Amino acid sequence: QELVSGESEEESNGVNLMEFSDEILLHILSYVPCTDLVLNVRKTCRKLAMLCLDKSLTHTVLLQKDYKVNKDKVKQLMRDIGKEIYQLNMAGCYWLPSSTIDHVTRCKNLVKLNLSGCHVTSLHLSKMLSTLQHLRSLAIDVNPGFDASQLSSECKATLSRVSELKQTLYTPSYGVVPCCTSLEKLLLYFEILDRSREGFMLSGQLMVGESNVPHYQNLRVFYARLAPGYVNQEVVRLYLAVLSDRTPENLHAFLISAPGSFAETGATKNLLDSMARNVCLDALQLPKAWINGSGLLQHLKFNNPFYFSFSRCTLSGGHLIQRVINGGKDLKSLTSLNLSGCVHCLAPESLFRKAEDDIDSSILESLVVSCCNLRHLNLSAAHHHSSESVGNHLCQLLSRLKHLLSLALPVCSITDIAAGVEKPPTQSNAVPQTFGKKIRVGVQTYSRNLTDQVKQRLESSVFWTLMGSLRFLETLEIIGSSFSSAMPRNEPAIRNSLPPCVRAQSVGDSEVAAISQLTYLQSLTLAQLPNIVTGSGLISIGLQCQHLRTLSLANLGMMGKVVYMAALTDMLKHCKCLRDLRLEQPYFSAGAQFFQALSHCSSLQRLCIVSRSGTLQSDAVMSFMASCLEVIMCHMFMGESLTVCKNLQQAIVR
Repeated sequence: QELVSGESEEESNGVNLMEFSDEILLHILSYVPCTDLVLNVRKTCRKLAMLCLDKSLTHTVLLQKDYKVNKDKVKQLMRDIGKEIYQLNMAGCYWLPSSTIDHVTRCKNLVKLNLSGCHVTSLHLSKMLSTLQHLRSLAIDVNPGFDASQLSSECKATLSRVSELKQTLYTPSYGVVPCCTSLEKLLLYFEILDRSREGFMLSGQLMVGESNVPHYQNLRVFYARLAPGYVNQEVVRLYLAVLSDRTPENLHAFLISAPGSFAETGATKNLLDSMARNVCLDALQLPKAWINGSGLLQHLKFNNPFYFSFSRCTLSGGHLIQRVINGGKDLKSLTSLNLSGCVHCLAPESLFRKAEDDIDSSILESLVVSCCNLRHLNLSAAHHHSSESVGNHLCQLLSRLKHLLSLALPVCSITDIAAGVEKPPTQSNAVPQTFGKKIRVGVQTYSRNLTDQVKQRLESSVFWTLMGSLRFLETLEIIGSSFSSAMPRNEPAIRNSLPPCVRAQSVGDSEVAAISQLTYLQSLTLAQLPNIVTGSGLISIGLQCQHLRTLSLANLGMMGKVVYMAALTDMLKHCKCLRDLRLEQPYFSAGAQFFQALSHCSSLQRLCIVSRSGTLQSDAVMSFMASCLEVIMCHMFMGESLTVCKNLQQAIVR
């Protein structure tokens, strides 16, 4: 009776949601998608009807890749709150027809508009922008058939006031850049193919009527990202040619991301020389061929730099200290540093040094002390071997960077040299890391529950200490220095990848378990860890890293057998927030057990499996697709026949 009376008293004293203050309710409603607020929630009661139309909730509308938004919902949304929208992001809404996109004209007060990935012709764009007189930021795609001459004078007047432009090019063109005479920030994405769909070779020459040149006099930020292909390189040179004639005085960020080889020309050399004389940069990224062997870094001036990327450059540690961080001077402004593939960046000189030699810890220490506010650091794709001297291990020095949010390291760099941490028995010497004939070996049992003595030693390891000190890390990549993906995007595929580094042979389950200390981890990549025996560390990550959204695993353990399957299935049962999963492992068997475990990942949106000689079970795939309704991408590159693949694809579409 006391229990019943207590429950009834608690119910009578309960707080109704509508009794909260407007401020609290607005905060709660800010987590609800704008389409739900306007089309559903505001119909529930008068108070919510008023709150759902508050300016704080309608000011910014995000429809980016919202796959549940159809054309009718968009039209209704624009009719109801179009005049209240100041920022609209429709990036990636490729399924919406142009007639639906046209309803953006109802948003008369738009200041920022993102239409990347949407179907918009030059005529539709002209009609739309003619009514958006307050627009200052725009993102669009330039597809084959785009004609700048079709833009009306009213449209060009709007573009003349735009200060920020993001333009993705699928055809050689200046797009709308020549019309944007007030540009301060220009982001260019070059996705032009070298061949047409009919197989004809394409040219980097601009289309007829593209004689107008860009206006860069007010430019502060220039960013260009190139997909592979010579046409993309030809077209970006046309954009850069204008910069080389007259470099903007206010330019403070100059970034070009180009895969493979992008040779320096006379025009680009003139541009860099002009930049060295006339501007003071805060952010820099250049193709490796433009930096290697040149004294460019010695002449460029930096103000309060926040971003440096020297990926794949032959930059020695001496040059890094002297030319980039000014001999170890205070660089608290630097928040992002990319040294991926810089094999000699932690050594004094690169002339007589082998890539596998020990690093100079004093260089890394100078870097850590000078750049103490780093948020993002990439040291992958290189052999960074620490010496046996106490206190100078790479992990110990990096543990001082308390503000890190993302970190990428090679596997061999986290090996604990000084401490004799007990490792599970490794089969690396017994079994070759190749795709040759399978060898039957007996794998010794490895208990999932470590003894207290072993666990105490593991927790004293340098990598365990590093993970414990980076409490707010959100993105972590541990990738073998010689790892090469079977399906890379920007590089040619290599069938026979190089064997793992010798020091990487001791990195296994205990190091993976150390990652579970990262409570706020959202993205994890593990590749080429040869000493994974059971994958028990994955279970710890699944249990403790409850914010994990992206997981990528590649070539773990012995290559002839997936040794971590049981641990992976246990892990997936706890990953309620996981959205993206990528697995790359030979002989992977995607059967009922795997897909049943994956079905627990109710938030999963994208799945990719790359497995040479792998197998899949069609019924299990269909059952998984039926239970995980958020999945919008399913890529499985396995060893199945073309008939099996086509039948499965048709079944999923149905």
